[in-house]
Amino acid sequence: MSTFSRKFTTALAILCVCAFAGLGCSVNEDETVIRLGHALSPSHPVHKAMQDMADRLAQKSDSTMRMEIYPSEQLGSERELLELLQVGSLGITKVSSAVMESFAAPYKVFGLPYVFRSDAHRYAVMEGEIGRRILLSSQDVWLRGLTFYDAGSRSFYTTDEPIRTPADLQGMKIRTMSSPVSIRMVNEMGGAATPISFGELYTALQQGVVDGAENNPPSFHLTNHYELCEYYSLDKHTAPQDVLLVSTHLWERLTPQQQTWLQEAADESAQYQKELWAEATEEALRIVKKAGVKIIRPDTKPFVKAVQPVYDHYEEQEPKVYELAQEVRALEVEEPEQDPSGDETPVE
Repeated sequence: MSTFSRKFTTALAILCVCAFAGLGCSVNEDETVIRLGHALSPSHPVHKAMQDMADRLAQKSDSTMRMEIYPSEQLGSERELLELLQVGSLGITKVSSAVMESFAAPYKVFGLPYVFRSDAHRYAVMEGEIGRRILLSSQDVWLRGLTFYDAGSRSFYTTDEPIRTPADLQGMKIRTMSSPVSIRMVNEMGGAATPISFGELYTALQQGVVDGAENNPPSFHLTNHYELCEYYSLDKHTAPQDVLLVSTHLWERLTPQQQTWLQEAADESAQYQKELWAEATEEALRIVKKAGVKIIRPDTKPFVKAVQPVYDHYEEQEPKVYELAQEVRALEVEEPEQDPSGDETPVE
């Protein structure tokens, strides 16, 4: 399909939504239908969680509320879907917390390196009072956060040389997102941050344009980057999460009871998605190890020390984000026992 045809098809779909959505949903005396659009494939754990949410909402409301889900950018890109939410022409969507940084500053905390000590710490933030404050911080731009979906942690993977300490990054060109904090983080560690479109990364790794990249295990696996990268260093430096958002135009039209049903369905689907994500992560690591990738679990203390200038920058330039990061870091949770497995763990 040509670029013109694709844009025309997307525009037509958007126009259809605008014409019939009625502020993100259609309402009659018997049923409220909420339209949800997102950019992921139907096989993704987040899409499956959304289906679970739709089922729960129908059950809770005795089938008086229903969701229609449009995956795979059927209604537009993440940015376009956000714009549809803001004008009330779409009910619900999902974006990365990195995308939300430009809408509400508190979301930046998820992009800061090593702000979370463990998965348990991250879950406590996402599912607790701090997470709720972050979710509601974008209401003034017509985007109300419902819940977070787990997107794991990002770690480095490289083609030829392993990364065990920040010193190993010296001279390495590492692909990052076009995010100032990601770029600053890699540069402070000693690498050369190289923003490249995610769709172009496989070729960039193949041709040596970059020496490595960073992402979570399912993405490392599903993109087939493991075919080109011999090492995966599980340093878990950042953890941008997925955010489920509802248009405030829609939210304010719902009755208090309907709001409660929708919020409960979203929260319960997040717990289901967390289980799916854990399974996807375990499966991804198993597959890449079987393919010969060497999994490295480095001591993160030197990495944490190396990125302190990132926090110094925020303390000076964005004190409210810095204060939130300090609140997150100070949150006490019951930590699980550390994985005692060794350094490199190639498949036998």
